[in-house]
Amino acid sequence: MTTTLDGVDALLERAREGVRRLDPHETRAAVATGALLIDTRTDRQRARQGDLPGAIVIDRTVLEWRLDPRSPHRIPEATDPDRQIIVVCRQGYSSSLAAASLRAIGLPRATDLTGGAEAWLAAGLPTTQDPADIRE
Repeated sequence: MTTTLDGVDALLERAREGVRRLDPHETRAAVATGALLIDTRTDRQRARQGDLPGAIVIDRTVLEWRLDPRSPHRIPEATDPDRQIIVVCRQGYSSSLAAASLRAIGLPRATDLTGGAEAWLAAGLPTTQDPADIRE
């Protein structure tokens, strides 16, 4: 039996297949109308790039448990499986994989920010000086 390893690029391509990813301005508009913006960047990345207004910071290691409406460990905002969830990372790679994982657990409107926080900053969108909304 031969096993073929596709590699991370193939995994990323499958994660993005058929998904409408959002640009920074679309992301900002979606958050204004009720989408959850979930920031999975590390503390160090957020310190360097700044926090995004309205984002909830959730460590990637617990993301599915915090956002699954059926999980006893979910955050209070995660009650509707049809709520749009937009995941953001530094450059828009790990967020695509995270969004695919959320769709796999029954959150069909999970997507991510194309280009990540770097695209947000390049678009001239603001960061916030308010304390980050960190959920553990």
